[in-house]
Amino acid sequence: MASPTSPPRSRRAALLGLVGWLLLCYGVSALAGLVQSDWYQTLQRPAWAPPGWVFGPVWGVLYGLMAVAAWLVWRQYGFSGARTALRLFLIQLFFNGLWTFLFFGLRAPGWAFAEIVLLWLLILLTTRAFWPKHRLAGALLVPYLAWVAFAAVLNFAIWQLNL
Repeated sequence: MASPTSPPRSRRAALLGLVGWLLLCYGVSALAGLVQSDWYQTLQRPAWAPPGWVFGPVWGVLYGLMAVAAWLVWRQYGFSGARTALRLFLIQLFFNGLWTFLFFGLRAPGWAFAEIVLLWLLILLTTRAFWPKHRLAGALLVPYLAWVAFAAVLNFAIWQLNL
């Protein structure tokens, strides 16, 4: 079996890699889910804010797309051949989880807004790094980029409405 730093040489190694990327992405989601609270329901939200139940399914799909995107790049290049792209992916994934702790855990929408702007930039950089490596991988991150842009605008509106 190939090492995690080189592209997988067997179908089994590739499938194990996919499972690893899925576990990593959904693991971040699960950790973030630990800090969810009813506090969001007490906040003033803009009229255009989606109902709370929408967020779980949307994020569920996005985490899956993110995992597949990272896996496609890793499967073709390994970590050694796509070091910058995969490092960016891991960094943005960390900031993805951090946003939830700032917004829900610390109940700090202002700090969360500053962080989500940084997250959006990291996703953009990751998308640009993935695109030349594997176009489908880059394209799979576009819905994530769009959703985080929407989430940033929503975060800002909630912050301003609840000062």
